[in-house]
Amino acid sequence: MTRKKAVIKKTGRRHSIAFKEEAIALADTVGVREAAHQLGLHESQLYDWRRKARERLNKSQTERDKETEIARLKRQVAEQAEELANHKKGGNVLREKPEVKYEFMSEHMDIFSVSAMARVLNVSRSGFYAWRHRQTSDPSPRKQRSLQRDEMIRDAFEAGKGRSGSPRLVLDLEDAGHSCDRKTVADSMKRQGLRAKAAKKFKVTTNSKHQLAVADNLLQQDFSASAPNQKWVGDITYLWTDEGWLYLATVIDLYSRMVVGWAMSKRMTSSLVCDALTMGLWRRGMPSGVIVHTDRGSQYCSTIYQDLLVKHGLHSSMSGTGNCYDNACAESFFHTIKVELIHGERFESREEMRQAVFEYIEVDYNRSRRHSAIGQISPEAFEAKQVVKRGVH
Repeated sequence: MTRKKAVIKKTGRRHSIAFKEEAIALADTVGVREAAHQLGLHESQLYDWRRKARERLNKSQTERDKETEIARLKRQVAEQAEELANHKKGGNVLREKPEVKYEFMSEHMDIFSVSAMARVLNVSRSGFYAWRHRQTSDPSPRKQRSLQRDEMIRDAFEAGKGRSGSPRLVLDLEDAGHSCDRKTVADSMKRQGLRAKAAKKFKVTTNSKHQLAVADNLLQQDFSASAPNQKWVGDITYLWTDEGWLYLATVIDLYSRMVVGWAMSKRMTSSLVCDALTMGLWRRGMPSGVIVHTDRGSQYCSTIYQDLLVKHGLHSSMSGTGNCYDNACAESFFHTIKVELIHGERFESREEMRQAVFEYIEVDYNRSRRHSAIGQISPEAFEAKQVVKRGVH
């Protein structure tokens, strides 16, 4: 009996205006080729979006945008010069042994003076130069292997933007063809002063004190799904910038934990959650029959949101009163993004925050970040893997 070859049907992805705008902004930062690669798009598609967007802008608006970008870059350069004094980079190193401090100083000599770093880190210049001389001497073969391994682990840590601990780094290294056990990676990280961003508690934004109708809880804390578009979860959180709050609404498919819809606004309105849901519908090809679970917030109970669900044949489901575990997956995503992207960072404007959140969701979380619930691979890799499996069988 001959096994049929897997046939993977190509389907065109439809993208919202918000997605296109953020994709263009990313392309302006890293280049079209890199942005297309990161987002899984064709370069020609991204060029076309950018061309059409530029045609809609007049010359004066373009000049204002350039001035804004120049001002942003100037602020970025100024902040970089102040990082050491503010302990943004050196804060964790202050508690480490001298060798770790010397390593930090060596890596940042092109940015900060040795005298300034020695003063802030409370070490002597002579001690640093003596350490540096020892490092440049011919090391033993064993020391060479250790240094190479440390560099490899540091590169993997930096590629993950400082978000991965030793368990995830072991998997990243395996994917790159390098075999290291967890203890070796953990010891190397400790020796180099590498720490994944730590957890922190965050407040909940739900306002359920209203007189609007509330839907039954159809999910009942069953977060499993055997196929895409069976169960989605939605929620809202707020993100602080120097300009004020930026509210983020998301829609997550429980099948792969992929963020299929998102929207951001300076106001927490019903339109915000409708925009996030609409993006999810466009992205998934307008599915019907999906259970969409949220909390009891007034935005989700609003007439405009409920009408949108009915229009597309979606089933509304809501958490019990005051039970955060009923929407644990949505809360977990917000916890993750705040720990890995936002905690300890400063965002001067809503636009700066908006671009950072877009890149985190579309480049890092959906396409790269490993997720324990789906076998330590990314949501996009999980869905692609399941498509291949279905094609084979």
